[in-house]
Amino acid sequence: MDYIDLRSDTVTQPTPEMREAMANAQVGDDVYGEDITINELERLSASVLGKEAGLFIPSGTMGNLIAILAHCGRGDEVILGDKAHTVLYEAGGIAALGGVHPRQIPNQFDGTLNLDDIQNAIRTDDIHFPTSKLITLENTHNRCGGVSISAEYTDSVGKIAQEKNIKLHIDGARIFNASIAEGVSPKRLVSSADSVTFCLSKGLSAPVGSVLCGSNEFIHKARRIRKQLGGGMRQAGILAAAGIVAIEKMIDRLAEDHRRAKLLAKELSKISAIKLDPGSPYTNMIFLTIDTEKTPYSAPQISEQLLEYGIKTSATGSDRFRLVTHYWISDQDIDKIASAFTAVI
Repeated sequence: MDYIDLRSDTVTQPTPEMREAMANAQVGDDVYGEDITINELERLSASVLGKEAGLFIPSGTMGNLIAILAHCGRGDEVILGDKAHTVLYEAGGIAALGGVHPRQIPNQFDGTLNLDDIQNAIRTDDIHFPTSKLITLENTHNRCGGVSISAEYTDSVGKIAQEKNIKLHIDGARIFNASIAEGVSPKRLVSSADSVTFCLSKGLSAPVGSVLCGSNEFIHKARRIRKQLGGGMRQAGILAAAGIVAIEKMIDRLAEDHRRAKLLAKELSKISAIKLDPGSPYTNMIFLTIDTEKTPYSAPQISEQLLEYGIKTSATGSDRFRLVTHYWISDQDIDKIASAFTAVI
């Protein structure tokens, strides 16, 4: 059965143009800096985000880990939201592998961190405290509904970081979705950041990889850490070739994913047992709650039954769903999804 897969935009497969580019890619040993396709991807990525240099890495999780380890030493502290991907879904890597202390402050409903909370979290110079070295933001913010964060807010955080002589990193796994939603360039969204990582293998549909961008000095340090973590790849230009196509051809079309998310949300809202989160969808993610008084089924049970209709979903709790639109979800699929939810519920 061919499934309609709403679990995540990580399930996207490479486009025919990407497969052709991968088959014809010129490659070399990237650890020696000799893979010209990777070098081009890194140059292109840095240019799009307005940074000096880029580093191709296997995953966004590794990218965030490398960034934090490059900015912080053992016993230093990073300030980040309690719903951040790094806190929830990266296996505690910054503590386990880097000895970096995570200072968690509450994420606001819109994905931001309260500016006063950030100010109050920055440590004074006291031997009892870890040293504050980094602030991390996430854009778009996954667990806050896929909401985008404005350039103006990021500038405000960047100003605090500069005043306190600490760094700002952006987990920009879906930074291009944020760019589409905010109506500004990706470069503008991250202009206040010292480093940013973005995923090629989510909405951009490349099969593997992320890129970490920052200054030449930062990327030089990050490259060594990538090697320490086992992320140094050899003839990986066959992967980078798909990434180049992703950046050149797949960014603007993300608006279609946002449009389809809104269309699907509109159809699902007609089902009395479904309640959309306020504002959802902001980008390509729909968050909703099942009213268990109006249906006998829990979200996991509904998810299981939807498989019979050829639809894969992600139940994020006993009564919660996250549905994600992407390149492989068509307008025709929207009707099928809504009809299946109606039939099951």
